[in-house]
Amino acid sequence: MDNDNLTAVTEFILLGFSGLGTYQVPLFWGVLFVYMITLLGNLLIITITLLDSALSTPMYFFLRQLSMLEIFYTTTIVPRMLSDLLSSHPVISIASCFTQMYFFILFGIAECCLLSVMAYDRYAAICRPLHYASLMNRQVCMGMMGVSYVMGITAGTSNALLIFTLPFHGSNIVHNFFCDNLPVLRLASADTFWAELGNLAFTLLFIVTPFTLIVFSYVRILITILGLASAQGRQKVFSTCSSHLIVVTLFYGSAAIAYVRLGGKANKDMDQILSLFYTVVTPMFNPFIYTLRNKEVMGALRRKLTKHF
Repeated sequence: MDNDNLTAVTEFILLGFSGLGTYQVPLFWGVLFVYMITLLGNLLIITITLLDSALSTPMYFFLRQLSMLEIFYTTTIVPRMLSDLLSSHPVISIASCFTQMYFFILFGIAECCLLSVMAYDRYAAICRPLHYASLMNRQVCMGMMGVSYVMGITAGTSNALLIFTLPFHGSNIVHNFFCDNLPVLRLASADTFWAELGNLAFTLLFIVTPFTLIVFSYVRILITILGLASAQGRQKVFSTCSSHLIVVTLFYGSAAIAYVRLGGKANKDMDQILSLFYTVVTPMFNPFIYTLRNKEVMGALRRKLTKHF
């Protein structure tokens, strides 16, 4: 039958974790707990880096921006997910699905770019310390942050439009708990070749390119570290990069595993667990990584607590 004679889809059913039955309620409380920890932890980092003058360097400016992105990123997904976990009919309109996908891609790509900017900041501080002040002045930092958001907006707009300009007829069941691009694209009634090609191009440009810049920055940092005479000096330099390396590994590692599985015919329950990890759980770790492993942030936190209590 011709697609034009079929009823157009006006809403999607987010299948999510509906198969869990009564276990959806414990999952609701678990996700809510993780979300609250994510919000509180990242708000703490934002507050500390704003109030403490010792944390006014470019490194902490970017850390504050990362915490803001983590809040936006998780808020795009979690409130809707919590509502659906308590609903017997979790549906989302086409317009709401477009909006969620747009902001999810926007903040995700902006974070990819920001992580590469943070790697460059460490490269400039360690490999070119004499030029660091000019390389990473306020205007440059603001410009890099602006470019990260522009990249996110470009990727979000282009990717979402490529998918939602396709016709949707027949099945409207999304095998995920949010409007991710690949599960929604699979429901399109027309040929998805160009949309898939566009998705691949966006992946290479907005995800692989920032990751390549991160790897290049750390290769240069590693060469510099190995050239230091003292073991204590090497350890001190490496400790300034370890938190960022852990965050990059968690972010790219979990997302890469999830999307490799989504690209194939893998177990859908496992796909959703992986999606839950990189969209909800991973952002919770970042405040712990950047506070517990960072002496300057811990010192600033102690100073504020001592002052007020």
